[in-house]
Amino acid sequence: MRSLALDIGDKTIGIAASDLLNITAQGVKTIKRTSSKEDLKQLGELISQYDAKILVIGYPKNMNGTEGERCELVKKFAEKISKIYPDIKQVFWDERLSTVAAEKNLIAADVSRAKRKKVIDKMAAVYILQGYLDSLN
Repeated sequence: MRSLALDIGDKTIGIAASDLLNITAQGVKTIKRTSSKEDLKQLGELISQYDAKILVIGYPKNMNGTEGERCELVKKFAEKISKIYPDIKQVFWDERLSTVAAEKNLIAADVSRAKRKKVIDKMAAVYILQGYLDSLN
């Protein structure tokens, strides 16, 4: 049983997947958002491909722990997911600083700014998923 993580943004959705034992997270892809219908279709293909049973959805709380407008947008998208894929368990995971951590690691690895922009959301999804997986053990 695998888990997928989603880093949901306005323009992209970063996707990460766990290994079969739910120990490690790997970046999968970044979906360029076009429409909810197309976004959900691409997500469904990944759910099938990875035989995912759990979606770990990055929950973008404010730094003070409150929920803002971004949280509402994520919840609405999660509701759309649950209507189409009702058997997939959803877990909201605090994603504060996941993008910052991902960017710091990419900078440390000397990845160019242009390349960082292409993979940052996917890497943030890896941080979200790894945090969740670590909490299970």
